[in-house]
Amino acid sequence: MKTSLLVTLAASAVLAGCMTPTPATDRGEATYESIAQDRFLAHNAAAVDALVSGLQATNLGDAPILVATVVNINDLRVSAPLGRTLSEQYASQLVMRGLNVKELKLRGDVFVQEGTGELLLSREIKDIARSHSATMVLVGTYSTAANLTYISLKLVRTEDSRILRAHDYALPNDRDVKRLLQTR
Repeated sequence: MKTSLLVTLAASAVLAGCMTPTPATDRGEATYESIAQDRFLAHNAAAVDALVSGLQATNLGDAPILVATVVNINDLRVSAPLGRTLSEQYASQLVMRGLNVKELKLRGDVFVQEGTGELLLSREIKDIARSHSATMVLVGTYSTAANLTYISLKLVRTEDSRILRAHDYALPNDRDVKRLLQTR
């Protein structure tokens, strides 16, 4: 019995010495290499590509586009860090595609959902857009489900609230998205 116990302990020690430590990426820690392959950034950039596909920057002239904070579909006055992060990324992507984006920190209530469910630009955003000669506003909502967060983007003409372009996509509710959805 003592011999088998000693053999077991010796074998365990040998096997433990052969084990390699788990790399940081397996534990979910970010590295510079993993950031270069970040799917969150790539997915959001692809959404902007789809939204502005066929939209010619030269046809817009010098008129800027305003980007509103992406808000919670269940309460258009509320946005989580996810909505603010998405809005920042969308603005960056629009600029990278040659569009004129005006830096404004627009609050989440730049558009209102009336009892009919129609998307209308509020008087405040129309006034802001007019004062900056903006012809379009990028607005968006997110809706959280069990496994996915659904995002709906729209480019809205400021003069008449007409939706010129729209794109819907989803993000997986991974650890980062869940953290960004927390409002406190």
